[in-house]
Amino acid sequence: MSINGSAERAAQVLSRPFTVGGLTVPNRIAMAPMTRMFSPGGVPNADVVAYYARRAAGGVGLIITEGTYIDHPSAGLSDSVPRFYGEDALAGWADVVKQVHLAGGRIAPQIWHVGVSREEGAPPHPEAPVLSPSGIGLNGEPVGRAMTQDDVDAVIAAFAEAAAGAERIGFDGVELHGAHGYLIDQFLWDATNRRGDAYGGDPASRVRFATELVAACRKAVSAEFPIIFRTSQWKQDHYDVRMAETPQELEALLTPLVEAGVDVFHSSTRRYWTPEFEGSELNLAGWTKKLTGKSTITVGSVGLNQDFLPTFVPGTGSEQAQVADIENLLDRLERDEFDLVAVGRALLADPEWAAKVLGGRTAELVPYSKEQLGTLH
Repeated sequence: MSINGSAERAAQVLSRPFTVGGLTVPNRIAMAPMTRMFSPGGVPNADVVAYYARRAAGGVGLIITEGTYIDHPSAGLSDSVPRFYGEDALAGWADVVKQVHLAGGRIAPQIWHVGVSREEGAPPHPEAPVLSPSGIGLNGEPVGRAMTQDDVDAVIAAFAEAAAGAERIGFDGVELHGAHGYLIDQFLWDATNRRGDAYGGDPASRVRFATELVAACRKAVSAEFPIIFRTSQWKQDHYDVRMAETPQELEALLTPLVEAGVDVFHSSTRRYWTPEFEGSELNLAGWTKKLTGKSTITVGSVGLNQDFLPTFVPGTGSEQAQVADIENLLDRLERDEFDLVAVGRALLADPEWAAKVLGGRTAELVPYSKEQLGTLH
C-alpha cells in the first residue's frame, strides 16, 4: 500500500465514532492512564489541566486519566499522585473535565487502590497499614495484613463514592483499575489471594471482591454512565505471570464482572500484537470481546517499536523507542477484534499523535525517549 493509501486507511479506520451507554467517543483513539506524580498534595493543578487538554486538542477521542486514589487511607503510596476525593481535588478534576470537553475530547478517571504495592509509612497517610487480600506481597513474602470484612466493605464503599463523584462533576465514564497487581487484581490472582472465606479459593470466589465492587459502582451511577474495567495477565515486576492459561479460565473471571455491570474492558498487554492463547491470533482484548460480547480497549506499545519495560526500567535495554507503523493495528480494528486503541508513551512524546495519524502526517511523528518523562506537559 502506498504512503498516501496507508494514511487514508488510518484516517478512515480510526476516525469512526464509538458509542457505549451515554458516551460517544469521536474516534477510536484513547489515551492510556500513566502515573505522573505532578499533583502536589494530591490536587490536580493548572499543569494537570493543561496536560490533558493538550492531548484532547491533539485529537484524542477518550482520555483515561492517570490512576487516582479513592478515599481510603491505605489506597496510595505518594502525596504527588492525584486523589479523587476532597473538595480541593475534585475541583481540580472538574477544571480538567471542562477543558478537555472544550477541546472536543471525552474523559474518564481511573480510580485506584494499590493494596500491597504500598510501602509501610508511605504518604499521603503514613500511619495507615498495608492492606491486601492475604497479607502476601507480589513476590510471595508476608507483608502488611489481610483485609477484614470491614476493610473490604470500606474499600468497596470508597470506590462507589468515587464513581458517583466522577459522574457528578461531569466525567464521561469511570475506569476501575483491576490490573497490574494492584488491590483488585490481588484478589483475582491466586498467588496473592490465599483467603479461606468467600473471597478466596476458586475463580468464582476470587472474583467476588471485584464483582461486589463493580456492582456497588453500578448502583452509584446512572445506567448510561459507562464503567470500564482494566485487566491484565502481568503484574508489576512479574511480567510473565498468567492468571488464565486458557480461554475458559479467562471466561470464568470475566463473566461475573459483566453480570455485575462492566460495560467496557481495558485489556492491558505489553505488545498489542502478541497472541494471548495458542491457536489464535487474537490478543487479550480480542479474546475478552469474544468471550464476553462487551466492547474492549487494546493497549501495548501502539505506534512504537519497543514495549514499555526497556524504556521505563533502567538496565533492561534501550531507553528510546522509535516510531512504528500501525498497519497490524488497523487490520485488527477492521476485523472488530477490539473497539478502541489506547496509546501511552507515543502520546507522551507527541501530544499531537492522534491528529497526525488521523491527518496522514505520520512522517511528523516524534520518537519516545525516557528523558522526556521529567518534562511532560
